[in-house]
Amino acid sequence: MANTPIISGTPRLRLTRPGFDPRLQPVVPLPPGTILPQDALSEDFIRRAFRQGGSWQVEPLLAELFDAHGLRQPGLVHAAVFMPLVQRLDGLHVLFTRRATHLSDHAGQISFPGGRIEASDRDPIAAAIRETQEEVGIDPVYLDFIGTQPSMLTSTGFTMTPIVGAIRPGFSMRPDPSEVAEVFEVPLSVLMDPERHSLHRAVLPDGTDRLYFSMLWEEHFIWGATAALIRNFYRFLQAAAGR
Repeated sequence: MANTPIISGTPRLRLTRPGFDPRLQPVVPLPPGTILPQDALSEDFIRRAFRQGGSWQVEPLLAELFDAHGLRQPGLVHAAVFMPLVQRLDGLHVLFTRRATHLSDHAGQISFPGGRIEASDRDPIAAAIRETQEEVGIDPVYLDFIGTQPSMLTSTGFTMTPIVGAIRPGFSMRPDPSEVAEVFEVPLSVLMDPERHSLHRAVLPDGTDRLYFSMLWEEHFIWGATAALIRNFYRFLQAAAGR
């Protein structure tokens, strides 16, 4: 699910308007970030950070997107996404999907598995796991909950709750071609490298502007809400590592 953020609780013009290319928007200079220690990129460290629940702040440039008051607006649709960590020989990787090109919303964009929370879902965790099974075809027995990150608002009227979890060894995938064009992985070390985080400013037709992050991996351009959640996860690990 890849959605574009909104500011101050009122949906603004979407960045995904026809003809908009997120790759071509001006890049805004960012203060240098701190490099995370290697052990902060391990599953043990991440689990311990969630258990300890230390104090940390969301990305300051995106703080309004995570405003608790805005998340309580009437009429919002509640959704959840699964941020799947996969252990590989070279370290943890993060699993992403590329949305099918025929979809009416966010076609071809990079996202985490996820979708709206249904009445039958016990909580956002159950919704994220169900959606991962439906979209990617991973049996829930292989999906292990680790922790929850702050929810954010999107321009499409959703509150999106990110669920961080691990995919246990031995899993298989059967992506649903009606929703998913591709499933791929990115090393967590790449995503958590602040030197790979770019900040863009887009001027909207109404004269306002919008800031959004992006990360590039091979041919995949990760941006919008998905990149915002990655940036927040970096802030979380940065605080847990004392950096």
